[in-house]
Amino acid sequence: MNLSAKTVLITGGTSGIGLELARRFLAMGNVVIITGRDEARLQAAQRELPGVKAIRSDVGRPEDIVKLHEQLMREFPTLDILVNNAGIMRNIELSALRSLDDVAVEIDVDLNGPIRMVQQFLPHLLSRPQAMIVNITSGLAFVPFTASPIYSAAKAGLHAYTRALRVQFKNTSLNVIEIAPPSTDTALFNNLVSEHAAKGPAPMPLAKLVDQAMAGIAAGKTEIRPGLSQMLYLLSRIAPQFGLRQLAKASGY
Repeated sequence: MNLSAKTVLITGGTSGIGLELARRFLAMGNVVIITGRDEARLQAAQRELPGVKAIRSDVGRPEDIVKLHEQLMREFPTLDILVNNAGIMRNIELSALRSLDDVAVEIDVDLNGPIRMVQQFLPHLLSRPQAMIVNITSGLAFVPFTASPIYSAAKAGLHAYTRALRVQFKNTSLNVIEIAPPSTDTALFNNLVSEHAAKGPAPMPLAKLVDQAMAGIAAGKTEIRPGLSQMLYLLSRIAPQFGLRQLAKASGY
């Protein structure tokens, strides 16, 4: 699929992987729309990338997804590419008391959010001559990070969903891509995982990750596993218990 002169929607586009993907798609001559929950961060992203359109929207809220769809169908009816990037990650000690709503926040944003986005935009994308859905999962979809059990579960679920989605629409104009980043040098990693960083490998530089992701998309790959994510995938296939023990040690368990 040609990756220029398209209209691209990126959720969670105010920082990290989402912002860098927006930069790359913009440089390739695309119309790029980013979403995020924080108005100040949206404005900062727009100052950094003046060519993008920034819209406040929370994928964890179904009503926001409906409103976003209505706005884009009015303003950007040629939408071709949906990138489900928005996500949150927390270190959670499961023995600690949490409300039932709080413990499932990552499921709402990291798993239910992309599923609802796909469901909402799917009829439109199938009407396009060429279209693409890119779901950002994680290397932790293959081997869970013990300190982040809900995040790992959400990403594993999104990985399975993406594979099924790809098969269901294999004979259509819709391409379904999965990018499974390893630990990456972003605010998400630095703020939430850095306490365990000394026990594991250094995070992948953001630019290098996105280089590999964009190259994989351009080459027609359906599952892109940059850096250590490929190793985690292989471990999950040939030595799952060993992989689980290694990440448990890295997360302090």
